[in-house]
Amino acid sequence: MGTGKTGCQSNLQRTGGKRERTGKQQMEIRKLRVGNLLLPSNVMMAPLAGYTCYPFRILAYEMGAGLCFTEMVSANGLKYQDRATKRLLLTTEEEKIRAVQLLGGSPAVMERMACSELLEPFDIIDINMGCPVPNVFKSGEGCALMTDQKRAAAIIRGCKKSGKAITVKCRTGIREEEMFAAEFARMCEDAGADMLTIHGRSRSMMYDGQPHWEEIARAKMAVGIPVIANGGICSAADGERMMERTGADGIMIARYGLENPFIFGELTGKICDKTHLQILLEQMELAGRYYDETFTMSYIRKLASYGMRKRRGTKRYKQRLYECGSPEELREVLELIFS
Repeated sequence: MGTGKTGCQSNLQRTGGKRERTGKQQMEIRKLRVGNLLLPSNVMMAPLAGYTCYPFRILAYEMGAGLCFTEMVSANGLKYQDRATKRLLLTTEEEKIRAVQLLGGSPAVMERMACSELLEPFDIIDINMGCPVPNVFKSGEGCALMTDQKRAAAIIRGCKKSGKAITVKCRTGIREEEMFAAEFARMCEDAGADMLTIHGRSRSMMYDGQPHWEEIARAKMAVGIPVIANGGICSAADGERMMERTGADGIMIARYGLENPFIFGELTGKICDKTHLQILLEQMELAGRYYDETFTMSYIRKLASYGMRKRRGTKRYKQRLYECGSPEELREVLELIFS
């Protein structure tokens, strides 16, 4: 499956390079420089554990995303040569810009893994300083690094020694009553980060509640590096609103990208003539090329489940979707659901 050569074409190509307006203000879609790299658009796909494997990243790029990240990769897992962790690093030359998200709390281990041969194929290392889940937080990783800015800065400086572009993903703070996104952004920039993505919720909010746009806006005004806004984007209108309220340089789509992969084209103007069924079948073929059957079927079931969320009359197929015993059966059920 190609990246943008089959079925998808830029709206800008069709209109002579000028974006067509629909009567309301649209977010500014533009190329974005991160370190020495020039991203094709400022609409990004978030790293999502269990989903942003190689096939999905290829899909997101094809649909118009400017940057996509691997699933969260544990630096300790790489250190101990864990096979499941290493599988998360699968990439090919088809992926034009390669970004890995690295999780860890030890500056020495993070530097060692960032500079290792395992990450050599990647252009960007994104440091996870935003994961809020208890087991990650208690181990001093993810969002816990926001409480220890000295250690967080050491990790950024260590990863910079890899010579790659270094980005950071964080939150607005730990608790709603104590947010410090601007302060944390300045630290990241001073330590050498090339871009910062801010999830507009605190750690205590997890994934619920209205994102704090004003905190992202303050961080944007505090630094010179690109700031990407993330959190609560469930439509093209939400993305445009996020850009308007925060003044951010771009936006990052998370789980809504699984539910509606066409969102990238809706925002960037890249037209895709494929159906949801075609996309799922292509994803199954591509996954089957690089992964075993167990992984492929599990991944497609999960992706199809997201795609079914707002489709009427599909609930009755949910059990059949998960009872499929072969790729052939799975394909038949997908055709029933998405035809």
